[in-house]
Amino acid sequence: MQSGFRFRLYPTPEQASRLLQWIGCQRFIYNAKVSEDLYFRVFARKSLDHVGQFAPQDQQYSHFITEATPWLREVPSQVLRNGAVRWKQAYSRYWRKLGGRPKIQKRHGTQGVWLTSELFRFEPVVQPETGQRTYCLHVGTRKWPVGVVRYSAHRAHAIPASITLSIDAGRWYLSFANDDGVPEPLEAETANWLAAFSEEELRARTVGVDRGVAIPFACSNGSQFDLKPIERDRIAKKQTAARRWQRKLARRTHGGANRRKAAQRIASLRRYEKDVRRDFAHQTSHALVADPKALLIVFEALGVQRMTRKPKAKRDAQGRWEKNGSRAKAGLNRSILGSAWSTTKVYTAYKARRVGKLVVEVAPHHTSQECAQCGHTHPDNRRSQAGFVCQCCGHTDNADHNAGRNIAQRGVSLVVSGEFKPRQTKRVMRMRKKTVGAGCSEFTLGEIAVSRSAGNSAVLRSMNQETPHLNRHRRLGGGSVIMTMLG
Repeated sequence: MQSGFRFRLYPTPEQASRLLQWIGCQRFIYNAKVSEDLYFRVFARKSLDHVGQFAPQDQQYSHFITEATPWLREVPSQVLRNGAVRWKQAYSRYWRKLGGRPKIQKRHGTQGVWLTSELFRFEPVVQPETGQRTYCLHVGTRKWPVGVVRYSAHRAHAIPASITLSIDAGRWYLSFANDDGVPEPLEAETANWLAAFSEEELRARTVGVDRGVAIPFACSNGSQFDLKPIERDRIAKKQTAARRWQRKLARRTHGGANRRKAAQRIASLRRYEKDVRRDFAHQTSHALVADPKALLIVFEALGVQRMTRKPKAKRDAQGRWEKNGSRAKAGLNRSILGSAWSTTKVYTAYKARRVGKLVVEVAPHHTSQECAQCGHTHPDNRRSQAGFVCQCCGHTDNADHNAGRNIAQRGVSLVVSGEFKPRQTKRVMRMRKKTVGAGCSEFTLGEIAVSRSAGNSAVLRSMNQETPHLNRHRRLGGGSVIMTMLG
């Protein structure tokens, strides 16, 4: 199964300057491919001079290295090639309906460079005191050396096929993924195994998770998960400081050093909140999966994106704008997004799948108004945020705990009845075997270019995406592949 790793990286100032240059050049190639595709789709089809031409869907990048861009020759060619490969992979995701078309990458925010095996190597190092085996990371080539870049590995890892070096608010990170060779249990197999349990047995091994604003996660077994008070206080202070620095940033001159320093200060202040919420999601998901009594974990199928939409503007009969509660809704949206609902569910799903447990989603309607004891549903059952009193049987409980029990029961019924069907996820692998790298062609199989109408209208899809001018025999990884393209 695939395991992801993310370690802190500590380059020297000279190394950081060189890596930032690589990041900028790879981003330039990516954006150039995006602009080229946009030109052909929007403008070229309206010109008679371009009749019969198609939007290029290849991984060529050499035509971007001109007299106007001599600085592209100051980085390894593999860095530029990987920028074109990343664009092609993004387009492959679009063809499989896994995302939108590739867009222009901005130079603000998190930045990274994808490096293949020609640009780095891990050398094993054995610690003489403890005998522990670690690795030393060398980045660069003989012509363009970066040197040994120090990184902190908090857990053991194998040598990856490719890595990503990124910077976020002044901090550098090393990211990659490895396959440990252990087969990952399928959700369908786990569901069939759990369906063999009786309803009473499975109910005892099920945890229902109710997600809310006051308490982010309340479980049917009585456990609750929330940020610590000191973390909330620190987040509030840093948000206040970020708003203050945002006002300072607006008053500073564009392109100046002081404006750049203010932007870096804002990014570092906001980074704390992001790190805290990511850590909270990991700890919560680990606690849910590590419970030895829980084999089935049930969440509500909440549409977080739909729930956090801003309200539509309203006008009265005279055409004047009316109050639509946008300020209150914005505060609610911040609370929902700050509770890490979706991130925690995603983390819980992949961690549970690794240990042979199952995570399912059930319908969220009336979970907070239904009595877990007798099943009576009425809005008056929940009289306050935390209080639940059944109007039929008189059952009294914490509202979130009662909702967690209802969610757990719905999950048990879904699995026992056999109605649970695992969602079929579409995947686009970054590297199948060795489609890029030493000794391989710079082109990979893809989709054939098809005729498009102008603008962003619908396109005709086919099973292949390469452009027609690539109709020839190609050799990929030592094996002959004959590609017959349809013009």
